[in-house]
Amino acid sequence: MAGTNFDDLVAAAWPAPYSQDIGGWRLRHAAGVTKRANSVLPVGAPGAPIDRAIERVEGAYGELGLPAAFQLSAASRPEGLDEVLAGRGYDVVDPTLAMAAELDDPGPQDDVMITTRPSQEWKDVWWSVDGRGDDAALAMAERILTGVPAGYAVLDGVAVGRGVPQGEWLGVYAMAVLPEARRRGLARQVLRALMAWGYEQGCRKAYLVVVEANAAARALYESAGFRNAGGYHYRVRRQ
Repeated sequence: MAGTNFDDLVAAAWPAPYSQDIGGWRLRHAAGVTKRANSVLPVGAPGAPIDRAIERVEGAYGELGLPAAFQLSAASRPEGLDEVLAGRGYDVVDPTLAMAAELDDPGPQDDVMITTRPSQEWKDVWWSVDGRGDDAALAMAERILTGVPAGYAVLDGVAVGRGVPQGEWLGVYAMAVLPEARRRGLARQVLRALMAWGYEQGCRKAYLVVVEANAAARALYESAGFRNAGGYHYRVRRQ
C-alpha cells in the first residue's frame, strides 16, 4: 500500500459539486457542506508564488462567503506551505488519519441491506448523526454522496455506511450509528458487510479516513484490520 495517493482517492470518492483549477491547485466548494468538499487540494507547486496563490484562494472563497481552507497531506502539499499558512493566521483543524486494510471474501452478510442509492432511512440516520445545516445543506450533501457510484449499507434503521469501489480499492465513508443503538456491534456489522460487498465488486483493498481524535472509531477500524497509512489536516483561516 506504500505509494498510494489517498488524496486523489478521497477527492474522487467525496466529490465536490464545484471545482476549479487555480494555478494547479484544486479549489472545491459545496456551499459549506463538509470541509473536505470546501477546501483547496494543493497538489504540487502552484503556478505562481505561494503568497500570491494563497491570495487568489482567499479571494475566491471570500466571493463565495466561505472561509479559506486547505487540505494538507505530506504526500502532496508543496514544501513550506503549511508554515506559510500558519504565519498568515490559518489554524490546524481536524488532523485525520488514512487507514487501509486488505480485503478477502468473508462470505454473505445477510443482516445488512446494501443498495446503490441512499434510501430515505439511510439519509435520516446519517444526517441525524453527521449532518449540519438545513434542508438546502442536506440536498447538497446528497449531491456529494451520490456523485459517484457507491453502495449504501443500512442495518435495522439505526446504523449506516457508504462504500465506493475505486478499482482495486474500496473507500469506506459515512459510517454512523444512532446514539441509542451504540455499543451493540452494529458499526462492525456494517463495516464487515461493506467490505464483503466491495470484494464482490472486485476490490481487494479498503481504505477510510477518520479524525485522529476519534479513539472509539479508530479502535473499531484497527480491530477490523485497518492500519495507519498516511493522513492529512486542514488549515482554516481565522475569521
